[in-house]
Amino acid sequence: MATFPDRLYTADQIRALDRCAIEAHNIPGITLMKRAGLFALDTLLARWPQPTLITVICGSGNNGGDGYIVAGAAAQRGLPVRVVSLGALEKLTADGQRARAFAEAQGVAMTPFGDNTGFADGVLVDALLGIGVAGEVREATRVAIQAINRSGLPTLALDIPSGLCSDTGCELGVAVRAQVTASFIGLKRGLYTGRGPAVCGDIVYSDLGVPDAVYDAAHASAVRLELSVVCRSLQPRQRDAHKGHFGHVLVIGGDNGYGGAVAMAAEAALRVGAGLVSVATRAQHVPALLARRPELMVNGVASGQELEPLLSGPTHLVIGPGLGRSPWSEQMLQQALNSGLPMVVDADALNILAVGRIGCGGVDARSWVLTPHPGEAARLLGVTTAQVQQDRFAAAQNLWQRYPGTVLLKGAGTLLYDGENSGAQPLFAICTQGNPGMASGGMGDVLSGMIGGLMAQGLTAADAARLGACVHGAAADRAAAVGGERGLLATDLMPHLRRLVNG
Repeated sequence: MATFPDRLYTADQIRALDRCAIEAHNIPGITLMKRAGLFALDTLLARWPQPTLITVICGSGNNGGDGYIVAGAAAQRGLPVRVVSLGALEKLTADGQRARAFAEAQGVAMTPFGDNTGFADGVLVDALLGIGVAGEVREATRVAIQAINRSGLPTLALDIPSGLCSDTGCELGVAVRAQVTASFIGLKRGLYTGRGPAVCGDIVYSDLGVPDAVYDAAHASAVRLELSVVCRSLQPRQRDAHKGHFGHVLVIGGDNGYGGAVAMAAEAALRVGAGLVSVATRAQHVPALLARRPELMVNGVASGQELEPLLSGPTHLVIGPGLGRSPWSEQMLQQALNSGLPMVVDADALNILAVGRIGCGGVDARSWVLTPHPGEAARLLGVTTAQVQQDRFAAAQNLWQRYPGTVLLKGAGTLLYDGENSGAQPLFAICTQGNPGMASGGMGDVLSGMIGGLMAQGLTAADAARLGACVHGAAADRAAAVGGERGLLATDLMPHLRRLVNG
């Protein structure tokens, strides 16, 4: 039986899977609830084998029903357990009532959550909201979530941390900070992007034994990228290959004081396998770039007119690293757009586009990869960064509507969107590699150079963006494993890039 751990769903799609399992395959809802509760308890004991106390905080929905099963099963095993309930018991579904009756039959102590409720010992189980929450968390639930977080106790979340939006990954006012999240039936896309990675902890998954046919009931809306899978887009090289087979990337940028950005982008393009890499930058940066990496071809350009003849040789462009926002910068971008070449558009090239003085004209944006961080995305869309983070999926889709190429929205759970939809093929892709050590200058420059280098080797814009994001994050993970996250530099990724693209 397949578990499809790479498929990610919205809340509505999960509900469709549940209905299909119950109605079309005759699996009673209480059976699914029992399977979820038992899987969650096994997960808890695998992480915390001898809890002094298990406190299950149950809401009034099906998530609370899962929690009651956890409590009853724990009591059956002789484990110290109690339930703290929140919400009107009459709101429990029929299956939830059965689950609560099961816990009561096992002698589980149950108390309502109140102002004096405290959590001082053991392990907590968050069974408050699940995927059922809509809008900001209500006051009573907010107080309970804050009490959970304030306790500092290890916490297991059932299905999804309460207060985290399963569709967008945004925090609905406040969310439980879990060390482990046990997710059921299908993985929720909000677990892996936005605030999801910060509050979910380790994610474990069970399909609860439903038949494979259930997953035909609702197409996934996103896919979680696997490094081993996306690496297949790089084919082995023929024994008689030469550099002309692997493209020529021109990196454009490096205004006054920003020469390091183009240096890192250009070296990254080389490290992932581009045949030739050249740089167009301010003249004062030329000696330093050649001294650092003599394999580069570096040209000092003072104007767009001087850049124009350099655009006849490259197959692909990377425009933006260290570009700045001066008149020189605008001339560089205008010439790049006039070239009609496939390109990666990053950093200040995005900021210049956002101002609106330079139009895209007849450029075929389908050959573009845009790589904004949330702030750049906000400027392109004319909204706030907070609005982008509120729904990263909508932001990526809106960017694609304006620039219909491939959008790579950076951040925790880098999100990719290219507008393609072939049958059941997911629209969105999420890269889950990477770590907080990447929050340092130059990381985006390395990524843009990588994507340009991969496109130059014949990958489509979408495939290059997916592979680039995964290799970039995996390289950072390897570098952090050696020296830690704090103090991780963009150039620390370089030796790992070469190893990763060679399998």
